[in-house]
Amino acid sequence: MTRPYRSVLYIPAANARAMEKARSLSADAIIFDLEDAVSPAEKETARELLSQALLADYGGRARIVRINGLDTQWGESDARAFAHGADAVLVPKVSRSADVDRVADLVPETPLWAMMETAEGMLNASEIAAHPRIHGMVMGTNDLAKELNARFRADRLPMMAGLGLCMLAARAHGLVILDGVFNAFKDDAGLRAECEQGRDMGFDGKTLIHPAQLEITNRVFAPSEDELDLARRQIAAFDEAKGQGRGVAVVDGRIVENLHVATARDTIARAEAIARLGA
Repeated sequence: MTRPYRSVLYIPAANARAMEKARSLSADAIIFDLEDAVSPAEKETARELLSQALLADYGGRARIVRINGLDTQWGESDARAFAHGADAVLVPKVSRSADVDRVADLVPETPLWAMMETAEGMLNASEIAAHPRIHGMVMGTNDLAKELNARFRADRLPMMAGLGLCMLAARAHGLVILDGVFNAFKDDAGLRAECEQGRDMGFDGKTLIHPAQLEITNRVFAPSEDELDLARRQIAAFDEAKGQGRGVAVVDGRIVENLHVATARDTIARAEAIARLGA
């Protein structure tokens, strides 16, 4: 991964002040939202504001534009407007690979990401992830819960099947995958627990609805000092064992093989990517 995606903050494209402020926030990436966060009356203005905002310097932060669906009167114009100038275009409510084809024709070069937020999308996750233009997936857990008629649970049990299917698909095809939002932005303990759950499942980071959620999310999705120390010791022990003609090492009473060393190197590389971003 060339850049981290620990924290990915939604910003309404109709809010020029928020887009300006986002340049100084500690988010690893920004999703400039033309869809849910913008009222119908503001859609055209938001597109113009965002076109100007993207001319500014956002540092190393990834700039992702969520367009309106092509089944709306704004979707095609959104896609054409941001076919260049953003780091990725996020396609809403992707349920099948054909949904990606329609946007790909309008956005021939910029990477496409898929919002995974429908029951059909969960069942077709592998097909969607295999699409050659898809570089990332974003879980839309609010919309998915609504479609499933699921009740809120802190453990997100109703979401597990969908989250797992998308995780498997993303990893099988080498994609970035981001967890859905946590709605109670003043509940730090709840946010931390959900971040830890998503991290342990394997998500690269989490989408956020408020800047107050950035600090906790960045901390949870970054390698800890203990993890980095262990990674370095695993690499050193394995290199020493290999120099002595052995294929395994032992660290803290546990076997260390090639696969553990690969994970250790990934952990260090992730920390280095975060350090380069300066967040």
